[in-house]
Amino acid sequence: MNEHLALLERMKTAQAELLNAAAKAGALPSDNALRKIADLEVAIGALEHMIEQDAPEKR
Repeated sequence: MNEHLALLERMKTAQAELLNAAAKAGALPSDNALRKIADLEVAIGALEHMIEQDAPEKR
């Protein structure tokens, strides 16, 4: 599980870096950058779901 959490943080950091670079550029991001941001969003959501499923139930 720790590996999953570490991967999740790396993906969130990578996505944030792409978004920050796009914001600083002052123009629309390239299609490639937008695709990377969107792909990371999907992967982050899938990983969060997997972590949630593997976590013991909170009571």
